[in-house]
Order: sequence, then structure tokens, then C-alpha cells
Amino acid sequence: MTSKLKNPLLQFITSIFCCTILVSCNSKNDKTIALNDEAMGNQIPEKIDFTFHVKPILSDRCFICHGPDKNAVEGNFSLHSPEEAYRALGELKDHFAIVPGDVSKSGLVERINSDDSNLIMPPPESNLVLEDFEKKILEKWIEQGAEYKTHWAFIPPAPQKVPENDKEWGNNEIDAFVLSKMTEKGLRPSSRASSEKLLRRITFDLTGLPPTLNQIEKFVTNPSIENYGEIIDSLLVSVDYAENMAAEWMDIARYADTHGYQDDFERTMWPWRDWVIHAFKENMPYDKFVTYQLAGDLLPNANLEQILATGFNRNHKITAEGGVIPEEYRVEYVEDRNTTLGTAFLGLTLECARCHDHKYDPISQKEHFQFYSFFNNIPEQGLLANAADLPTPYITVTPKEVNDVLGFINLQKSSLKEVPVMVMKEMDKPRPTYILERGIYDQYGEEVYPDTPESILPFDDYPKNRLGLAEWLFEDEHPLTARVAVNRLWQRMFGSGIVASSFDFGNQGSLPTHPELLDFLAIKYRTEGWDNRKMLKYIAMSATYQQDTKATTAQLEKDPENKYLARASRLRLSSEAIRDQALAFSGLLNKEVGGPSVKPYQPDGIWEETTGGGGGSTASYTLSEGDDVYRKSLYTFWKRTVPPPSMMTFDSSSRDYCSVKRQETNTPLQALVLLNDPQMVESARVAALGEMVTHPNSENEQIRTLFYKATSRLPNEVEVQSLVEYYTEMLGKVESGEISISEYLSIGRSEVPADLNKEKLVAMTLTAHTILNLDETINRG
Repeated sequence: MTSKLKNPLLQFITSIFCCTILVSCNSKNDKTIALNDEAMGNQIPEKIDFTFHVKPILSDRCFICHGPDKNAVEGNFSLHSPEEAYRALGELKDHFAIVPGDVSKSGLVERINSDDSNLIMPPPESNLVLEDFEKKILEKWIEQGAEYKTHWAFIPPAPQKVPENDKEWGNNEIDAFVLSKMTEKGLRPSSRASSEKLLRRITFDLTGLPPTLNQIEKFVTNPSIENYGEIIDSLLVSVDYAENMAAEWMDIARYADTHGYQDDFERTMWPWRDWVIHAFKENMPYDKFVTYQLAGDLLPNANLEQILATGFNRNHKITAEGGVIPEEYRVEYVEDRNTTLGTAFLGLTLECARCHDHKYDPISQKEHFQFYSFFNNIPEQGLLANAADLPTPYITVTPKEVNDVLGFINLQKSSLKEVPVMVMKEMDKPRPTYILERGIYDQYGEEVYPDTPESILPFDDYPKNRLGLAEWLFEDEHPLTARVAVNRLWQRMFGSGIVASSFDFGNQGSLPTHPELLDFLAIKYRTEGWDNRKMLKYIAMSATYQQDTKATTAQLEKDPENKYLARASRLRLSSEAIRDQALAFSGLLNKEVGGPSVKPYQPDGIWEETTGGGGGSTASYTLSEGDDVYRKSLYTFWKRTVPPPSMMTFDSSSRDYCSVKRQETNTPLQALVLLNDPQMVESARVAALGEMVTHPNSENEQIRTLFYKATSRLPNEVEVQSLVEYYTEMLGKVESGEISISEYLSIGRSEVPADLNKEKLVAMTLTAHTILNLDETINRG
């Protein structure tokens, strides 16, 4: 089903509101370290810090040939550790690359400043160049003693002294840390956002939906910090909050409703999704939430809920294609679980050590396969004999079990009385694990056993299984788990984490903008029971979070990316929130919780055009019946080979692999989705219809309310007048036949009353659709 819009709407948007500015892709998912501001400003710091000044240079320019990967080291010389960097070189052991405190005897200084193409480092063929200020930083570092430090992320978080500020600004400790950094950078905080915009921001961030007009009006009447806190409490206990948190977890867990690969047959994992919603609704502590998913089946006297939770590790792709080598694909499934562990819970690129020692982080190939061995003991097959087979191991959810234990599963929505769900289970006889040479499935090297890298935290006195791994993750001295988790919560609220590369806390990841604050929050999160609600409220109550988005010229010059938080970041809504907002705007949103995935509007023939020939239930796309088409985007059927196109256009994860941070792009296709998606057109029509019924004698009031619902603020008179003029122009075109009434009203399945003026309905629908297309509407505030 496709929309048949003409161009008046587009003309209005571009000529009057300029609402969707199209710019080139600006993904922030690149793993290159940004040097700190002092270095980028060519100002050499008084005291050189290895972590923040030197290591980024070495990691970017040197480690590819002189890093921790023993197999890639050139010239038998490495810079990743002081032992290697300081040692004597050459056959006679008579010269040194680095002599702490003595620049003149340090060969590294001579090489980086050489004009000889045979001597200069980095060599010309590497296409890497050291800037003059980077050379000066390395020289001054050596002069000051060439002190090395362990990578910051591998040092356990330490208690932090809260900075003392002038008390003129701030609500909690977050603000003290942020203001201290602002002051250091010559910045000052912004004023509090307007009541309407602040409520819109917190409601979207916590629930993925806009506030109602009643909620806005109540908060505007009493915008006190106490009332704001009470609003946050009410949002955090809502089902909408649980579903919104679950939507993010679907990306992390690479959830889909099909197996993937060419034939891409359907699978049933939605009961596991119902469990995730339940876990967030019950505010399950993060340590328990993760332990259930990693090793629920290994808990003493594990119940059905705990076993069901382990479906997390079965969300990977599975093949049924003829001609594949089963063991090759089984190895890929284990690797997927290993990679997911690294990305989701450690913030490390474990996959980079599959074929050789990690080139940048202290993780050897042997340690990679020791991690791998935790997940290698599952009685699964690499190839399904046929598409109808259920991948083992699995459990079957029955009505009795739903009544007795799994009451959170919406089995009534299923057409099946018994629903199979893939889960984890240990083999009776453990499968041996070997280092796979070059990462190839059948090239066995040394046998290895479950263990973890010493550089992170020794794996002492834990069970040598997934339950032991979960216990290790939540050890008090673990340097990564709490930081990675709380950084993701910060990213949810601010658009970017304190560590911008939330997927990589390693040597090639971003440095934390506020390292002391990150440690403070990590310790607080851990010691206060891994409580997501408590941490999200703590962040939301900070003055930092509540700032206005308006940026001064000075702020843009000193901090264009808003890394130091002297204002609130202006963020576009997620793909789910854009669609769900349109449904809420119209009143069409079906808020039923749980159950099988549904199939809302998609382009005609989309699956038929792309199906690999396997047939089955995913050969063609059939629109859901009744109100199911209006359910939240969380429940949209996810076919891996053809994900929902409108959601992908707005940067949803493909769900092929674990993803903890979506891309951030602005493209012409996004404008086309907003203009032509049937759901957007239908939502505009139903919203317009509702206002015409409520305010039958006032187009101005209809437009004012539509604008208020979409943007969470009342329009000013100039905006109202512009929209009224547009409505009048569109009404004229409808009445003259330039815009087809029948074509426009045929979009979507909701009924159009026979006794309503259809010309006015189309004109008001076009006006409502314009409002839905506003840049302000698709941003959280």
C-alpha cells in the first residue's frame, strides 16, 4: 500500500517551515580516537598525561605496526608497554627508542622528526602522518619521564571526590562534575528548558511516547522540581517505560522473527521478548537481568522463567540452506554469542582477536577462545535439516505454564496453543574447545578451557561455565561491567555516552569526556543495587539534563558537539518513536502488551521481491488484521533479510548482530518516508477527523490543537496564520480537483465517516500531515 500524495505538502514544508533539513550522513560510529581539545587546539599541556595525550597518538599512528599484536609487530619493537618500549634495541643492544627523561638519547624522537623517507615514522607507505603538535607531545612526554599507565577502562572504578562548585547551579553530584568540566573549558550552563519541552523530553526518553495535553497543562501549572520528580516516578512504573527499555534491548540482543540467511524462515522468540518487557516492568536489577539471560538454566533449581530468559543467547542467525558445512555455521553461532558478550557487557571488540592477537587491546587469540569456550557447550546443530525443524535446545510454552509461572506471556494472541522457544542448555559431555588457527572452523590448535583475560580481571574461584562468567561480570572489582551499563543509560538520556564509543571501551574507543563522573556513576549504580529506574531518575533530576537546547555562538565555537554539556543536545526521535508518536497523535495507537509480532503497512510486494526462494510464511507479506496494524513498533515483525524499510531509513539496527548504538543520519529518504508512509498519512487523517468533530466550527482551533499534540507546545500566531493559509490553499486545490479526494482518503484502513465534508477533511489532513513532518515534531525537544 503506498501513499499518493501530490507536491503541495512538500512545497509548503520547504518554502515556509523548512522543516526537514537534508544533510549528508554523519555517523558517529567511527572507532578513531579523537585527540583531546588541548592537543586539537595545538596547545601543549603543562603536564603530559599518558592516557589522554599520548596513548591516542600511539594507538592511532603506531600500534598497527608496534602494538600488542605479536603477529603484526614490525622491527621487533612494540610501544604498547613500558617493558617493550624501554628495552635496548639492535644486534648490539646499544640504542633505545625511548629513554625516560632523555630526549636526545631517544631514537623515537629522531625517527618522527626525520626527513629521510627510509627512516621517518610513521613510514610514508602507511599513509599516517604525525602533526607537529603531536610530535611535541611525544617529546615532552619523554622529557617528563615517559610514564605509562594501564588503559583507563581496565582499572576498576575508584571513589571520586565531588567537585566543590559555587552552588549557584546544580541539583545533584552530576552537576558538580559537569560544571567543573564546563568551567575548565570556559563554558557556562544554559537555563532550564521550558516546561513543555522538558516534559516532552523526559516522556520520550523514558516511554518513547509524547506527553498528553493533560500532562503538559498540569506540568505547566506546576513545573516545580518536586512535581517533576513525581512525574518521573509515574513514567518509570508505566508499561510504556518497560516497552521502551525493551525496544533498546532488542537491538542489543539482535532480536528478529526470522532465522536470517538466504531463505530466512520464521522463528518464534516473542515469548522471550515478553519476558524482557516483564523484567523491565518489575525493575529487575541489572545484575539479575543479565545473569538470567547468560546462565538462567544453570542457576540452582532453575525455573521456567530463568530458562526462558536464556533465549537472549539464541537470537543469532541460523541457516537451513543446502550445501553449507554444518560445523562452520555452528562455530559462527558460538562466535556470535562471544561477540555479543563483548559488545553488550564489556564494551570490547572480542571479535578482533578471533584470527590473531588483538592489535590494540591486551586480548590474545587464546583468551578469545577461552571466552568462546563458555558458549561452545550447547547441543545445537549448525544446519537445520529443513525449515520446519525447531533448532535445539528449546522449551515449549503451554497455557498451563503461562497460568502457573509465565503469566507475563501474552499467549492469547498466538494462534498456537503451544509455543516453542529456543533456550540455552549445557551438553552432558562437554565439547572440547580449541584455538582455531586464523579463525577457521576446522583448523584446530591448542585446546583451551573457560577463562577470561588477566588484563580485565582474573577468573579465580568461579564455576567454569556461563554462571561463573555471569558472577565474574558482576564482581565488585570488575572494571567494565558497571561503566559500560551506566554509560548506555547516559547515552539514552543525552544521545551520546560519557564514552561516545559505547561499543568500544578499548584502546581504539573514545576517551571519556568526564572520567571522574563515569566512575562516580558506575560505583553508585553498583552499590545501589544495579537499579535502572533509580539511575535514570538521578540523571533526569540533574540540572544538566534539564537544560535548554539553544546554543550560543560561544558554545558552538568552543564545543560544537556539546561534549561538555553546557546545553541539552537536540536529538531526533528513534524510528520507533516517530511512528508511535504518529499513532498516539491520531489516537490509533493500540497499547496491547506482548504476544506475537505484527505486520503493519509496508510497500506492496516487498517480501516477494526479495525472498530467496525458500517459501514458507516469509515468502510474502500479509498485513495484520484489525487493530494489530496499529500496535507499537516494538512488536513489528522483523525479517532479517528485509527489515521494515521505514524503520531502517530512520537508522534502526538491522538485528544481524548486537548493536548498542545506532547510526545518526539525515537523508532525503527520511523526508520521503514522512511524506509518503501510509501510516503517517492515515494518522494525519484520523487526527484531523478527531479535531473536526471536536471543534466543528473553528479551523483555527483545529490547527492549534493538532500543532499542540504534535510538538507539545502551543503555536504562536504567525505559525497558526501560516498553517491556516496553507489549509485554505489546499482546500481550494481539493475543490478544484487538483488533489483527488478518493485517492487521498483511500490510504489506510480506518473508516471515513460518510456525513463529513470530505473536501475539508482532505485539506485538514494535509495540514495535519504538514505538522507531522515538522522538524520540531520528529525531535524530542
